[in-house]
This record gives sequence, structure tokens and C-alpha cells, in this order.
Amino acid sequence: MSLVELIAQADERSLAASGLACLDRCVPLLGGDDDVLRPLWACLAEADAWAEWGTRLEQARVKLDPGVPEPPVTDEDHAALLTRLMLDTVPERPSEGELRAWADVCSLTALRAHRRLDHADDTTSWPTVREEGRTEGLSPLVSAELRRQTAVLELLAEHGTGGLRFVLDTSVEARRVLRAVVARRARGRA
Repeated sequence: MSLVELIAQADERSLAASGLACLDRCVPLLGGDDDVLRPLWACLAEADAWAEWGTRLEQARVKLDPGVPEPPVTDEDHAALLTRLMLDTVPERPSEGELRAWADVCSLTALRAHRRLDHADDTTSWPTVREEGRTEGLSPLVSAELRRQTAVLELLAEHGTGGLRFVLDTSVEARRVLRAVVARRARGRA
């Protein structure tokens, strides 16, 4: 099943987890630590996922607030702006429609952020890539991100809230990779 189909069929909690996973994997671009979104993940595991969602979301936004951002210069800066977009558009009192739209935006935005970090000058048709699930011709970071997004939604479809731990583990590993990429590029500029 394609990524687009998985998003279309996902329930509210899976949509929130999908969007949150995309954001979580990109948090290093905002200077956030590994636990900054942990309270939101905890919400998704609770019986009433939305009871504390808005409060915990605001706390995460405060921790990740850059103050007055500098104009983007590097690819990392542009990728950070894309990540900021994901954070700024998280629904505070989510409905299924809002979560579906947000998960879709996060999917596209995370792919674009990874493309910026991979120096990919491709002319990728993102709707086609997400509908077909093809990774041929994509840069390594983008291919891995597309596979992760698909795996997250498949895990949640199969295991429900029981899959949240696996999804979180996937995000932790992806954050490590992203941090390594950013550090390597910073050393290359120094």
C-alpha cells in the first residue's frame, strides 16, 4: 500500500503519530533534545490522547522556540525552517480532518527537509513518489525517510497503540542519523 493510501486510511491516533514521528526525526534541526516531544508521545499512549495534547504541545513549542530566527543561509537552515513549519502547524485540538492534513504536510515537509540535507538537485514529483513508494533515483536520506514513513503507518495499522514503541524507536535511530549528517556537513564547512 502506498504512503498516500496509508495516510488516507489511518485513524486519528495513527495520523498524529505519523506527523509526530516526521517532526521528531527532524527535531535535531531545531536544536531540540531527544526528549522534547516525549510528552506528546505519552499523550498518544493514553486512553484520552487529546486531554493534555494542547498543553504538552505548547510546552514543546516553548522549548523549541528559536526567538528571532536568522534568515536561512545553509541547507540546514532551510531544513530547519521546514521542520519549524511542521511544529507550527500541529493541531492543538485535533480533529481527524486536521490530523490527516497535518500528517500529509509533515510527510511532504520531512521529505523536502531530508532532500535539502542530501544536496539533491532532483526534480522529484513528491505526489508520485508517495503514491508509488518508489525509492529508485532518490537520494539516500530521502529514500530512508520515505521507507520510515511507510513503516510507521504500517506498524500503527497492524498494532495500534502497541506499535507506538516501535515508531518511537524508529525516530530515535533516524535522529541519530540526521545529527551525524548535520555534524559531518558542519565539519566540512569548517
